[in-house]
Amino acid sequence: MSTWHEYVQQTGKVPEWPYPINYGKMNEIVSDVLVIGGGVAGLQAAINATRLGAKVTVLERGHARRSGSGGAGVDHWHGAVTNPCSKVTPEMYTNACYDSMKGWTGAHVRYIITKESWDTLLECEKMGIQIRDVRDEFKGADFRDEKTKLMFAYDYKNRHVIRVWGWNIKPKLYEEAKRLGVNIQNRMMPTALLTVGGKQGARVVGATAVNTRTGEFNVFRSKATVIATGGSAGRLSYFAPELTASGAMSDINGAGVGQALGWNAGAELLGAEASGHNRLSGLGYAPYSMGGAHNTYHGTPIVDTEGKEVPWKDPFGNALKTYEDRFLPQPGHDFILGEGIGIGLYLPQFRSNELSPDLPERLRKGDFKLPLYADLSRLSEPERRAIFGMMVGNEGKTRVAVYDMMTNAGFDPDKDLFQTPVMPVEGYAHANFWGAGVNTPANMRALGGGSFLTDWDLRSNLEGLYIGAGGNLFGGGCHGESHTTGRFAGKKAALYARTAVEPAVDKAQVEKEREQAYNATRQSKEGNGWKEINGAIARIMRDYCGRFKNETTLNLGLRLLNELKTTEMASAYASNPHELGRLLECHSLISVGELVFKASLARKASHAGMDFIRLDYPEMDPPEWNKLMPIRQVNNKAVTRDVPLDFHLKAPYAATLEENYRKHVVK
Repeated sequence: MSTWHEYVQQTGKVPEWPYPINYGKMNEIVSDVLVIGGGVAGLQAAINATRLGAKVTVLERGHARRSGSGGAGVDHWHGAVTNPCSKVTPEMYTNACYDSMKGWTGAHVRYIITKESWDTLLECEKMGIQIRDVRDEFKGADFRDEKTKLMFAYDYKNRHVIRVWGWNIKPKLYEEAKRLGVNIQNRMMPTALLTVGGKQGARVVGATAVNTRTGEFNVFRSKATVIATGGSAGRLSYFAPELTASGAMSDINGAGVGQALGWNAGAELLGAEASGHNRLSGLGYAPYSMGGAHNTYHGTPIVDTEGKEVPWKDPFGNALKTYEDRFLPQPGHDFILGEGIGIGLYLPQFRSNELSPDLPERLRKGDFKLPLYADLSRLSEPERRAIFGMMVGNEGKTRVAVYDMMTNAGFDPDKDLFQTPVMPVEGYAHANFWGAGVNTPANMRALGGGSFLTDWDLRSNLEGLYIGAGGNLFGGGCHGESHTTGRFAGKKAALYARTAVEPAVDKAQVEKEREQAYNATRQSKEGNGWKEINGAIARIMRDYCGRFKNETTLNLGLRLLNELKTTEMASAYASNPHELGRLLECHSLISVGELVFKASLARKASHAGMDFIRLDYPEMDPPEWNKLMPIRQVNNKAVTRDVPLDFHLKAPYAATLEENYRKHVVK
């Protein structure tokens, strides 16, 4: 009997908990730098802080060898504009992101990414991650540089997005961290940041966490702390992991833990009121398991059931005549940014070439007949092998579930068609067909913000607290950006720790956290478990914080969340340390929900870019509300302030991106 399920089926019994349970036992771990989150950003932070001489501890909810949204792999790396083949400069890339988003992205973070992304990728190569076509499998291909053997995606002329063989990227980071002596603490559910005097807004001096195997309580004391937990809170508005886990692009375990820790400690966060139609909720299809023409499948021909091919157009509405044109900038393009960098808007001069945007209308007219299919055989042989072999073979969650499964079943991209989902025609407006938003109810929203506001050191408003990892950062992006920002934040935290005063932990705060953490272990098992609580949180968010909001519904939802916390949550039970960890994640989800409600109440105007609609303030994008509104807690009350979109170039900072970077870079 090799699995839990086999044991239950064959014996009719639930096995005893296999680890010694030590509720109440308290351990103290002291380090110079504490990294919360052991994903790609967290391990990069730990590796680089250690290289600067810091004693580093990583606190990870899962197991750091494969945990996090990037743990399953990656096939292309963005922002590497300083690679020897690139025709894009850091200024060009940063301004393209900033201008496309109309200022609603942190340009300082984007600039750090572009200045250091290529160097970060080279360091990954030294760890054993393949970033070049070293076996000459694609020699002579349009997307390959013959001198460096680098391979590129999206824009074959400007060459700033690099294709990589990243299936093993997380294990290699893990091995490097272990080699350097990083103290990796797996199976730890963080409950709070520790602050001087236990006060919101004070210097951060560590964190508390519960071991989800043994139930032991851990106090992590540190001079500097890095939150690198990513931005996923996928369980906030919908909860059915048994049905949706394979269909979610990001980590289904996402509970917004990093945002909750920062919010409760008094850190400033931005954009929590932003949301989006939850295409990645898991109600679509497993990522890349269905035919499409976007992201990893960019450039793939799409045909209807009679073999008629859907045309491609450039962002300016002009038809593309050849397959090669799909991967090249067209007249009017400055360059192509590429997909998957954490921005929702693109100016036409930076947007990718795409399937004809009138496809839904033409399906209604009968010009094309469902079902549609991806026909990779129409591409050149190198392009076909690069998409289905190299990229699908390395992208997160696809190496085994899609590439191996389909190949073993006999799928041959040289001759076989790859069906796209059959769905309402509106779903074909976006070529990422497997995650089409029409599969998700309109009131189910994805967290679109809740990003930490940082300075040019990637430090939050709290002394001693640094931020790394794409979605956690205002201006962060996807996989490569998480590596780069984690690396930068780890270095800055290590330098701060060199001269920081030895941290003093407030004993009263520790005891309060320990008492709250174990409350569920003392409750009757006749009450609610963590799944019921999570389901209730998601229901409140769907009912009262859907796409359309007003003052009354937002206040009702906030009241219900608070009532849930003091009623059902207070009496919920946990029968083992794993369930306790899950229930503690529900505490995080409630905190993130409160953040979203309060940020939504504070912004009394609708905003198109954030897909934020206040029915009681229907005017879209009034000029006086074109500002950032970081929100934080002071004595448990929400406080906001106004910040200009270009704050990164205002006093006390310098007037140019490069001058600021030079002042803050760690050499």
